[in-house]
Amino acid sequence: MQTGEESTRQLKVARQVQRDLSEIFRLGAREYCQGRMVTVTRVRVSSDLEYAHAYLSIFPSGNAEEVVQSIAARAREIRYQLGKRVGKQLRVVPELTFALDDSLDYIENIDRLLKSDSKENPDG
Repeated sequence: MQTGEESTRQLKVARQVQRDLSEIFRLGAREYCQGRMVTVTRVRVSSDLEYAHAYLSIFPSGNAEEVVQSIAARAREIRYQLGKRVGKQLRVVPELTFALDDSLDYIENIDRLLKSDSKENPDG
């Protein structure tokens, strides 16, 4: 296996963690997410399955960084909730880190720029 490639086991664990984190955030939106809608867009798991890095998309996106920091501050609590869900399937519940996935904002910005360009340049 080449460096940077994820194993089948890593991908399966990542998908399971993504599903379970999504459910935790859905059920605990007030508690963990300040009432915002949080989507777990991607999870990357280390090769030893001990660390999971989750990318979160926040809607509405105002103060999204603050929401992610709030979630990160409660990572131990969220990991405990995750452990109750995956405890039977995984020997070790991965340590969690969270980051903002701003790719949707990036796409919206490009879309907005393209629309404004087409209005200025109707021939283009």
